[in-house]
Amino acid sequence: MRWMILSCFVALALLAARSPGVAQQPADGDPASGRQIATRLCSSCHHVLPIFLPDKADAPSFQSIADQPSTTGISLNVFLHSNHNNMPDFILSSAEANDLIAYILSLKKP
Repeated sequence: MRWMILSCFVALALLAARSPGVAQQPADGDPASGRQIATRLCSSCHHVLPIFLPDKADAPSFQSIADQPSTTGISLNVFLHSNHNNMPDFILSSAEANDLIAYILSLKKP
């Protein structure tokens, strides 16, 4: 099962790399709302604000996630909608996921 998820992730990442403009920003995401969601749900493990602090234990900061070249709207969407052993199982609506993705992408340095 993990192999299949990883294969899908890689395929989507390659597709995103071919069309970077489309893959970067969800159409309906609101970064301000995403910041509120991140602060409420994610800040106990991640630094969610765009400040330069070391990562918390095993959880990377949202800034370091945003700065990874592989971070796109598609890769974040795949990540948020797959199971992870080391993360709580939050159930986000499509709008909440788009807002959270828009916030993370807003942190990406040009």
